[in-house]
Amino acid sequence: MPGQPRADNRPPYARIAGHYRDLIGSGELAPGELLPSIRALANQWNVSTATADRAMKLLRDEQLVHGIPGVGTEVMARPLSLASGSERHDRSSKTKSSWGVGEKSSGHTAGMVPAPKSVACVLGIDPGDDVIRRSRVYRDAHGIVSHSTSWIPAEFSRVLPELARSERLKGGLSLDLIAEATGRQVEQRIDEETARIATKEDLELLELDAETVAAILVLTARFLDVDGQLLEYGVDLGGPGRTRRTTSEVLR
Repeated sequence: MPGQPRADNRPPYARIAGHYRDLIGSGELAPGELLPSIRALANQWNVSTATADRAMKLLRDEQLVHGIPGVGTEVMARPLSLASGSERHDRSSKTKSSWGVGEKSSGHTAGMVPAPKSVACVLGIDPGDDVIRRSRVYRDAHGIVSHSTSWIPAEFSRVLPELARSERLKGGLSLDLIAEATGRQVEQRIDEETARIATKEDLELLELDAETVAAILVLTARFLDVDGQLLEYGVDLGGPGRTRRTTSEVLR
């Protein structure tokens, strides 16, 4: 089994989960392979069995592994999945990163731009008014997962000028930085999901040939504060073939 990664500031359970998340994402641990037992993990990482179990629970919640009674914890096969903005927000709160298993982001661009009509309508401003636009591309071993754009009210550039700079943010997502700088935290999230034939602009953003005909998923997320004021509007264009999967409890 590969050794432990270099130390970081995450809690022990998050470091353990992150280690195996990376192994699964890289293919070093393939579907059907078993992870060490809870006791073996606790000994290997010098943590309590409760901490080791919490790490495995996190991986189970992310549907990377599942437990087989009497056998152990098995790596699951993964579909070409697409995460919503709210799921990335949740993931960041747990793992300190919006990346899914095996993902990386690139092409980070940002700037103050005139608001398109569709965005202005959501933000409650006039078309052409200033708005912060942040974009990046998520990729995994299979190619582009999604092209993600965050539209942020221009007012936040006064306290967080880095939001309009073309570089990956340090210290968390834009929403994390806004909460830290202003005290305005996300209290409500509104997700919408639609499908459409990719437009010429979609194809360009997803780095596809201009002649490609493909259906894509479009996920939007509105993040509101306690007063119902918009903090961020996210739009994710899923790469062709990407799917959405959710789980829920059955109420009885």
